[in-house]
Amino acid sequence: MSIHFVLQGKGGVGKSFIAVLLAQYLKETIDHLFCADTDPVNDTFSRYKSIPVQRVNVLNRDSEIDSRVFDSLIEQLIEHDGVAVIDNGASTFIPLSAYLAENGVIDMLKEMGKTVYIHTVLTGGQAMDDTMNGLVALLRNQPAQIVVWENEYFGEVSKNGKRFIDTQIYAENKNRIKGIINIKQRNKSTFGKDIELMVSNKLIFNDLANSGLFTAMPLQRLATVRRDIFEQLEAAGL
Repeated sequence: MSIHFVLQGKGGVGKSFIAVLLAQYLKETIDHLFCADTDPVNDTFSRYKSIPVQRVNVLNRDSEIDSRVFDSLIEQLIEHDGVAVIDNGASTFIPLSAYLAENGVIDMLKEMGKTVYIHTVLTGGQAMDDTMNGLVALLRNQPAQIVVWENEYFGEVSKNGKRFIDTQIYAENKNRIKGIINIKQRNKSTFGKDIELMVSNKLIFNDLANSGLFTAMPLQRLATVRRDIFEQLEAAGL
């Protein structure tokens, strides 16, 4: 069974959206899906009623990260006989990454028959360098296969004309990259507005037809987005 951590140190780049897309894809293909949201600031993932997400409060009474809570979460992942998706906020990136590395969690999970993937985001625009630094830190410190999501919401994910697949970082680590999922930049007045409406109402694709919020053409556009993402996830072997 597989465990999917969504990790990136830069906030506001679409981590929770990716967790929701991933959970929807997995939910359609497996029976036992465990989802958890450890973001102490923006618990977006846990607000989706159509996905069973457990809210994990990682803060103690002094508003500090409590590593013992991570212990309990890992115990749940060990005991869960199925697939899991764990969404983590920017504020938990450093403490959770350190916890995983210091305690040898990923190697332990592998020894117990779990396949561990870390999903991270690269985004265009001003945050590209920050998100790339987060990816490099994960490649350096975590012995797991990495799934890179290129989120083009803020622009094309490239620098000096080079996309991630053309970089030295990719060339040196391609054996660690399980897949590259591209969230395409589409027309913001049509596709963009449709996605924003879906996200703001915390709806998944299967909710749309009965929500009363979308007419025929928005439903068609969102079906296109769903098909594109799901086909990429399938091609990546997830």
